[in-house]
Amino acid sequence: MMPHPSPAHAYRAARAAMPPRVQEADVFRRVNGALRAALVTNGGRGGEAGLRAVRALADNRRLWLAVEGVLLDPTNALPPPLRASIISVGRSVLREMEKPEPDLDFLIEVNESMAAGLSMNN
Repeated sequence: MMPHPSPAHAYRAARAAMPPRVQEADVFRRVNGALRAALVTNGGRGGEAGLRAVRALADNRRLWLAVEGVLLDPTNALPPPLRASIISVGRSVLREMEKPEPDLDFLIEVNESMAAGLSMNN
């Protein structure tokens, strides 16, 4: 009898079959889920809630740094004005996250816009 694949394995296989833009939109949505959880706990200052907020912000920072890196790559096929515009948005996001109390609603809104844009025509 063949072993059944684990749910995690099945999920990874299904994700790998998705078009790249859909996968990218999914990353923005996942990061947003963590930001929303941090918002619900009001960015708790200590304990598990505080750790959740710190992790969500760190994940968002990594995401936007990765986006910027991809967009700065000279082989990127996006039109230069679009790349520059997204880089500008990303830098606004990174500046917001440097504040003592970042505006989570703003970060969520930007990520939702990115996910929506990536999901268009898919």
